[in-house]
Amino acid sequence: MTARSRGTTAADTVDHSAGGVPVLFLPGIIMPAALRYAPLIAALGDSARAVTKELEVYRAEAPPAGYAIEDEVEGISRAADAAGFDRFHLYGHSAGGACALAYAATRPERVLSLALDEPASDFSAEDLAMVQTAIDSTSELPVAEKMTAFLRSNLAPGVDPPSPPAGPAPPWMASRPKGIDAFRGALLRYRLEPERLRAFGRPVYYSHGSLSHPRWAAMRERLAGVFPDFTPELYEGIHHLETSHQREPARVAAALRRLWDRAG
Repeated sequence: MTARSRGTTAADTVDHSAGGVPVLFLPGIIMPAALRYAPLIAALGDSARAVTKELEVYRAEAPPAGYAIEDEVEGISRAADAAGFDRFHLYGHSAGGACALAYAATRPERVLSLALDEPASDFSAEDLAMVQTAIDSTSELPVAEKMTAFLRSNLAPGVDPPSPPAGPAPPWMASRPKGIDAFRGALLRYRLEPERLRAFGRPVYYSHGSLSHPRWAAMRERLAGVFPDFTPELYEGIHHLETSHQREPARVAAALRRLWDRAG
């Protein structure tokens, strides 16, 4: 089944397949979920009933008043309920990865397995301090310069962001600067105790690229000491802005099938 066009608001979910295991995909803070995961969903084929869900921060043209990570957690439950998923596999990239972590910690009974691709944060004090530093260092910049700085902050030193595509920016890009600011503020306000993650006994898969910022290698080491069942995988020559599920979808699909088989 091909994806149905449902627009780009955060409340939207798109069911891409009628068969396979139930899996919910959460995107990063920039690209809409259906676009980001198209290569991976194609590689998974009938092995997954893939549902993509947009972030709640983009429910409207501007972030909701009082927006918080708790809004994303509740939104995941609503999307799963709407899809008919009682229990499901959960995959999150960047912002979606942080939301997936929060969901696994607070709704573990619904998550069969957890796959994280360079989460926006693991909510550790070390990582949140880096988020705060990034905010402080760019707060006075014009919007365009702030966006460029944000993109560069996800890459290893000396790695340049990919060139923007030719032509006008897609309409959904207009909401991204405010969405990034709102999401990073929500990260700083959210508290997630490591003990809640240690209690998550289901399999966890963690992927990161060799050209991404070193914070994701540090995050891998922290999470390996937290989750009892943790499998990391490094993707050489790949970075946060052109990540594993886009550049090597067949490899990621194979890794996910192994994860789901282990989850039972």
